[in-house]
Amino acid sequence: MSYFEFIATYLPKLLQGTVNTGLVMLGATLLAISVSLVFGLMRLSRSRVSQVLATIYIEFFRGTSLLVQLYWVYYVLPLMGVSFTAMTSGILALGLNFGAYGAEIFRGSVQAVPRAQWEAALALNMSPMLRMRRIIIPQTFPILLPPAANLTVELLKATALVALISVVDLMFVAKQINATTWMSAQAFGTALLVYYAMARFVLTPFLRWLEVLAARKMGQDQGS
Repeated sequence: MSYFEFIATYLPKLLQGTVNTGLVMLGATLLAISVSLVFGLMRLSRSRVSQVLATIYIEFFRGTSLLVQLYWVYYVLPLMGVSFTAMTSGILALGLNFGAYGAEIFRGSVQAVPRAQWEAALALNMSPMLRMRRIIIPQTFPILLPPAANLTVELLKATALVALISVVDLMFVAKQINATTWMSAQAFGTALLVYYAMARFVLTPFLRWLEVLAARKMGQDQGS
């Protein structure tokens, strides 16, 4: 079977797997963003309790294996009466894990905002929440987006792990095709190309556009 015949035969399955990979990626990204904001702010809080809780969460998820976390969510939590579907388990594990990394990126970006901006917001008698929402957080985007973009690409590649809990994603489909045809080069080579195309031609241009937009917005705000 030629490679073109291989693609013609298995394209529908590969496309379905790619769609599921995209869904896992989207869900995990949204969860990771939410987690990053919450625990990043907790790390910056003046409350000692909030700081300790956020530090425990961040260090735990950064210091343990993502694969083990994935197995815990899917296989161990049901033993405690908490069950999720395979796709939901994958989204939870990925989102919580990458959210821990994102929280530290967010914290560092907030702390990198020039001190003069904090003092100006304080001089305007803004409340801490209003200060953060109107002055500080908008200025973190040009600082935040480059490392966050790298983390998002890593998240895309990490979605391949959800195949290990039977999510019918791109890697799961590639493994199925390989098991029935033994055409390893074609199956995994195609998966490799699809992951690369998603990262290089979809995700990376979008993230770079966000970086340019954030930089332009900051320039406009400073100019005005």
